Amino acid sequence: MKEIGVLASGRGSNFQALIDAARSGYFPAAIARLITDNPEAYAIKRAKDAGIPVSVLDFGSFPDRGAYEKALKREMEASDPDLFVLAGYMRILPLAIVKAFPGRIMNIHPALLPSFPGLHAQRQTIEYGVKVSGCTVHFVDEGTDTGPIIIQRCIPVEDEDDEEALAARILVEEHRILTEAVRLFLGDKIRIVGRRVIIR
Repeated sequence: MKEIGVLASGRGSNFQALIDAARSGYFPAAIARLITDNPEAYAIKRAKDAGIPVSVLDFGSFPDRGAYEKALKREMEASDPDLFVLAGYMRILPLAIVKAFPGRIMNIHPALLPSFPGLHAQRQTIEYGVKVSGCTVHFVDEGTDTGPIIIQRCIPVEDEDDEEALAARILVEEHRILTEAVRLFLGDKIRIVGRRVIIR
């Protein structure tokens, strides 16, 4: 059976969506490991409840970012699943890690890339005043939210929306398209051609 590794830093609701999808047989893979940079992440409890091994690499315990990134790369190489999914992982992966797993790292972002990359995408959306928002699953490259786009889902931005209300509605769609993208990848339905992702 194929395996997935997940990196998460916080609540882990997208991680839970992956757990549920794996349990239901929606995609043919086991979640082999959670890696987190935050020893207080609620995702840890989700992993333990599901019997998934956890590696905690507390960012604050390392002397500098470089030391943390070397430890993260070692941990990822040791587990070496078919696919890594960033599910609310709040750090940018260094080039050395991206190059070590080409086309094997996915990220979920709460905006329609290339608009509003980086942190606080929902806040950026509200402040800019766009009428349509949504979420994007993309492959990770050396930039910030710049990799080839796999799936996007749109939702309207309502006049009464604030950051929290918009984020909650986007999150529902995140769970759907993230699990769908993983299913397509594991079923060998995805091909990267330049910047385009072709889905068969």
